[in-house]
This record gives sequence, structure tokens and C-alpha cells, in this order.
Amino acid sequence: MNWSKSILFASAAVLALGAAAAHAENMPKRIGYVTNYATHEWYQNVIKGMKARAKDLGIEFEVQDANLDIAKEVSAAEDFMAKGVDVLIITPVNEEGVVPLLRKAKSNNIPVVLEGNPVKGMTTMVAICDYDTGYMSGVEAGKYAKEKLGGVAKVMNVGLPLLSATVLRSHGFMDGLKTVIPDAVMVHDLDGGGNPDRALEVSSAALAKNSDINIIYGINDSSSLGGLQAWKAAGKSQDGLLTVGTGGEGLAFINAMQNEPSYRIEAAMFPEKEGFTAIDAAVKLFNNEEVPEHIVSPTAPMTGDEWKKYYDYDGTTRTIKWDAVNALQPPAKCMKTSADLKK
Repeated sequence: MNWSKSILFASAAVLALGAAAAHAENMPKRIGYVTNYATHEWYQNVIKGMKARAKDLGIEFEVQDANLDIAKEVSAAEDFMAKGVDVLIITPVNEEGVVPLLRKAKSNNIPVVLEGNPVKGMTTMVAICDYDTGYMSGVEAGKYAKEKLGGVAKVMNVGLPLLSATVLRSHGFMDGLKTVIPDAVMVHDLDGGGNPDRALEVSSAALAKNSDINIIYGINDSSSLGGLQAWKAAGKSQDGLLTVGTGGEGLAFINAMQNEPSYRIEAAMFPEKEGFTAIDAAVKLFNNEEVPEHIVSPTAPMTGDEWKKYYDYDGTTRTIKWDAVNALQPPAKCMKTSADLKK
């Protein structure tokens, strides 16, 4: 099946997943999830969504953490297969390293749902439209820059070139930005590693060479916050600066939007929803139901305090507002996919 064509049916599939799972004749007894980085807020909330849905359906659910190590990911997946789980869910540490796992799972008749990133030979993946998510936040950034930054857009992209998904977000952001400010430029294109320490390190080095930027874009919240921390550590004012995050991964982006003057835009990806949908996809595969290769999970750009529409926050814990998130309609077709990066 061609991935880019199959996602034409993704929205309809997402709407049908919950009902189909709830009424399936057979439920898997055990689902194993190998996450790539369990200490990250995004994956903690993905796991919360998975656990909640598995509990609703009476499914035994177990998590193992690869901790960004592909060897550990392979070992954990093989361990789950040896234990006889009915379905595997995997978030790839890297895309190439998971290919042999898909072949082994297939030989053992164990269905696999991928979360977040595509892998050659996959059956299905639950993920956002990464390019679209970047594009939407780029458009919002362009509007902000036009109104607040004198129509100038000089970007420091704190990216992650290891994964096609995050590359798509960076491309989408710049393309969306240029629809409003055609002469927007990317001053720095960095590999922030997707974590705050690396993002801080590379951003600090880049700003030491050239600090003539006015927009920090991060492919996840750790990246944007690492970039902003580098800016502040250099003793620079946030006046005339815009910081744009991606993910809505946990509490960090809420605190930033409340307390950091430049942190005005967040491309929210609703990890709880993605985890919930991944369990429903696993149930469908267990029942040999047909699924699209890409089950699209919704996203939404947030400005100011718009996050309050989707989350309650009591100062220590956030709670998703399911009615508001479930009302979001994912696109029927992604504007661009990883296949477009190879053209």
C-alpha cells in the first residue's frame, strides 16, 4: 500500500477506531509497548492515554523503555514477542533499526502498530501530520511577526535531522512562515537532539556566532525551551523575540506560555489522544481489520492562553479535556510526508 495515498482515508478511520474497538468480538489479552524515551513528557502522556484506553477495554498493558538505544529497543520487542503478547506497539528509536523487528514480528504472527514515525514494511502508524503541524505554526508565527516584529523573520531552527517526522516539521514551519513573510530566512539550522541539554548547547554556540535572529522554532518543546534558555543565558531580552514550540508534551509548555514573554505559539500534538488511538489501532489489527498505513492524530496551533480550551491545569497536574480534543478533525491527507523528502 502506498502510504501517501492511503492516508486519504485516515480521518474516517480515526473516527471509526473507537467504535470498532469497543465492539470488537475479540480483545487482545496483552499489548506490549516499546517506547523510545519513557522519561520524556511526551511519551509519559502517550503512555497515560494507552493505559487509560487499555483499562477501559480490559487489556493487560505493559511498557518497556529503549532509552534512545536501538539495541535496547530490539531486545525489548523480542522480549515481548517471547512472552507472547498479542500486539506490539513501537515508537522507533530510529527508522532503519526497526525494520528487522517488523519482519520478525510478522514471522511470529504478531501485529505491530508504530507510533510517531514511519518504517519501511509497516502495517500502520498512528501519528500526526508533521509537515502540516509545522506549517500551521509557521503561518501563526508569520502573523505574529508581521504585527509585532516589524514584518521581519530571522529563524533559529532547533531541529532533529535523525527523524523524517521532525525534518518535516521544520520544513513545514518555514514554508508556512513564508506564506505571510516571503523573505523569511533560516539563520541557524541546528541539530538539537530533541532534548533540552543538547538544544541548549548547540543554540548557545550558534548565538555566539550570530545572534541576529528574532524567532526560535523547536521541533519539540525541549528544543524550543533549550533554544530560549540559550537566549536568556546570553543575557538577551525577550523583547522583539518570538519562541514557537511543538508538542504540547506536558507541563513545560504551559509554564512557558504563562511565564515567558516570547513563548507565544505552541503546535499542540495531544500525546494522550495519540496513545488512546494507538490502542484502538492495536485492537483492530488483532481482529484482522483493515487499517490505513497512516492513522492521523489531530493537532492544533495555540496562541496565548488557548491551551486552556484543551487542558485543565491545577499548578501541578494537567488533565486533558477529551470533548474538546475529540472534536478536532485531523486532515484527510497530509500536505507532505516523508516520501516527499526523498524527491
